[in-house]
Amino acid sequence: MTDAATRDARGGRRLLVVADSDSYVKWGAALASTLPSGWRTRLMVIASPVQPSPRQLADALAGSAFTTDAAHVRHLDDLDAELDAFDPHAVLLSLRGPFVRVVAPRLNARPNRPVLLSGFPGLTIPAVPKAVVYREQTDLVVLHSRREVREFEANAWALGVDRMFGLATLPFLATDDREAPGRERTDLVFAAQAKVPAERADRVKLLAALAELARRRPEHRVVVKVRARAGEAQTHAEEHDYADLLADLDRVPANLVVEDGPMAAHLARAAALVTVSSTAALEAIALDLPVLLVDDFGVSPAMINTVFEGAGVFGSTTDLVAGRFRYADAAWLADNYFHEPHESDWARRLTALVEAREIVPLPPLERRHDLWGGALRAAFERRRMLGAFDRSLAGTLAWGIGVPVRAVVRRVRRVRRGLRRWTATDAARAATAVAPVHGSAAASAATPTATPSRDETVGAGSRD
Repeated sequence: MTDAATRDARGGRRLLVVADSDSYVKWGAALASTLPSGWRTRLMVIASPVQPSPRQLADALAGSAFTTDAAHVRHLDDLDAELDAFDPHAVLLSLRGPFVRVVAPRLNARPNRPVLLSGFPGLTIPAVPKAVVYREQTDLVVLHSRREVREFEANAWALGVDRMFGLATLPFLATDDREAPGRERTDLVFAAQAKVPAERADRVKLLAALAELARRRPEHRVVVKVRARAGEAQTHAEEHDYADLLADLDRVPANLVVEDGPMAAHLARAAALVTVSSTAALEAIALDLPVLLVDDFGVSPAMINTVFEGAGVFGSTTDLVAGRFRYADAAWLADNYFHEPHESDWARRLTALVEAREIVPLPPLERRHDLWGGALRAAFERRRMLGAFDRSLAGTLAWGIGVPVRAVVRRVRRVRRGLRRWTATDAARAATAVAPVHGSAAASAATPTATPSRDETVGAGSRD
């Protein structure tokens, strides 16, 4: 809770931020801190396997209107008591998508329920339909670029989900810190990500390139900026820790270091930033710093970097070693995260929803997708998000039943995807390879097999 909310939680409109992992705590706190005057805010962190450590919490809240003392860590079962005490007009579900789907039904079931918001702490391009499905029981989904709004609206329309999308500037893009006086920019910062690249060999390759950069630039510190220390949780699990991988290098230059801490503090000392795919690239661009997106491992949805296509910031590890950093293209910036401030409409949309609620109570929002399993599925989803923090007997039973069932479902999906890849062309080639060739008979047999059109093959390798 902010100091203002502590002094008077009754005055003005009230927003409760409900968060889970470090990145969602950072985003939710930062977004709430941009609300116009007259709003009171409170922050609740749900106890879960990914809840931030005290150090991570302090880093996530740095620069926001919240302090660590005001961030209440509570069990999910305590949410109703928190709502009763604070009586918010709106609740920002700053949670991972599957967790939004666990918490939103509880709020929808309350009499005169609050306005429900959700969103994302970083890059969401390409927009996937599942992200809309997870948030279909919230009134407003906050996005951060005109392109994101277009893609999410298209997905919602295709799913038949009537959802409102609001545009906001990523709240931690500190454009007012570009020309801080007396600031020495001595660091070349690598923003690590938990998910990409996933392979150990690829991470060692990146470290080797950073080490060579450090040798060539002894006047700079090359900083591998990590999100978590050993044993700390993150939004996404990290299999190969960069600090541990340093042992794989032949020799580590003294100016190559691994550090944690708030990204804003690192960028305040940075001369440039490199990453594979990270929102930190946007934070650096906002500060007019040159960046480099390493593309040695591909540009694809799996690498979470297709959003940067057209920005002119991709380069190889060879470019990294040479220190060839880039500035983003102006046209790309306008469509991706750097729209004009007056275009942001999320706060206006929120206010309109709150005003509508003051006239007529908001109806509960239905869950229309992924309904198979009923109460058992809901208990399984809760247990999946809360892990050992789930106190319910239903969760224990659902987990025991659901884990093997889930394994079977996934196996069936893999088989279906494999069958979809078996296109008409593949079948025709296989038939040609095994069929006996008897002059005109072979030609006659081949005639009915037409080459499939592009539309027939487009979805062959698509994901569910």
